[in-house]
Amino acid sequence: MSVAQRLQSLPREVRQYLLVTGNYWAFTLTDGALRMLVVLHFHQLGYSPLDVAMLFLFYEAFGVATNFIGGWLGARLGLDRTMNVGLGLQIVALGMLLVPATMLTVPWVMAAQALSGIAKDLNKMSAKSAIKVLVPKGSHNAQGALYRWVAILTGSKNALKGAGFFAGGLLLTLIGFRGAILTMMLMLMAVLVVSLWRLRADLGRPKAKPRFREAFSTSRAVNVLAAARLCLFASRDVWFVVSLPVFLYDQYGWDHWMVGSMLAAWVIGYGGVQTQAPRITRLFQGSVRGITVGWALALALLPAFLAQLSLEDAAGWLVTGLLVFGGVFAVNSSWHSYLIVRFARAEGVSMDVGFYYMANAMGRLLGTLLSGWLYQAQGLVACLWVSAALVMLSALMALGLPRDGTEDTAAA
Repeated sequence: MSVAQRLQSLPREVRQYLLVTGNYWAFTLTDGALRMLVVLHFHQLGYSPLDVAMLFLFYEAFGVATNFIGGWLGARLGLDRTMNVGLGLQIVALGMLLVPATMLTVPWVMAAQALSGIAKDLNKMSAKSAIKVLVPKGSHNAQGALYRWVAILTGSKNALKGAGFFAGGLLLTLIGFRGAILTMMLMLMAVLVVSLWRLRADLGRPKAKPRFREAFSTSRAVNVLAAARLCLFASRDVWFVVSLPVFLYDQYGWDHWMVGSMLAAWVIGYGGVQTQAPRITRLFQGSVRGITVGWALALALLPAFLAQLSLEDAAGWLVTGLLVFGGVFAVNSSWHSYLIVRFARAEGVSMDVGFYYMANAMGRLLGTLLSGWLYQAQGLVACLWVSAALVMLSALMALGLPRDGTEDTAAA
């Protein structure tokens, strides 16, 4: 039996899931590559570190509004349309970077990155919302299947993002900035054609069109989880985004390629752990609330421990702590991603998912800003203490979650 015949023999929901996943994978690979291309290329052009950081400011800021509005649009138009719009916007953003070098000013590239940020969050919201729609409802252990599907999608995305970092550097070396951008554009155009052709129309679109005010979640579980997610991701980015790379470069004398390779490997490993989160959390029995709080408390211990070391002479401890933090954070992140899909309403799932990832984007933005400000003012140790405090706050917020997770049935 050929591969095509095997795919056709699969249930329709599984084929659609594979299409959504492939779409998301292709987008994520180019997203990671584009980030590395922008950092390396504009550094070579003589942009200051602050200028390079500013290029990504709109990328993160626009994610807040995109997730909120995008969830509502997904419910009104269908997740297939918002996913395809995300692909189209990424193609436009890439095209904006093909202008002559004299036109690649900071405002122009910031605008392109803003468009890319909107595209990324539309694509991510659509992909993760689609799982709620596509997972077989009547299957044995449906919640376990949902958790596994979410973990695979989330983990593989982050692994591919790390692979994108490597791909961006490789393409820049082999065919230059314009050649790399053009290659990614052509790849995404091919993916968009397949998506328009094969992805089910009106995917995730409820029978009744929701009003805009319904984009605000009325579910206590969703609101609590969103607040916990905001603190969780701020706790990562407060020391990972700016302060850690600069510290490795300034204090340990690492070359740029060493710093980039370390961070790329971290993201790939982080994604790999996420795919195994269902097996890991299965080893620790407990309620929804207990598992969420317990893993958050375990995570908070790591930056608090590192903050007490003399990091200037402890490169091994810092790298080891970073790797362990990544593994424990990956389990927290994957578990949270499963819970939002579980708690989201069945009709108009994208609105709850969009609201939740709006909080995720706010956490990333807050963490990024704190990372630069705290490191400049107080150094890496201050960033680590704030990271531990934010994880503790996330754990306290998670105490408001339903103990046994029964709100998912009510929300449906």
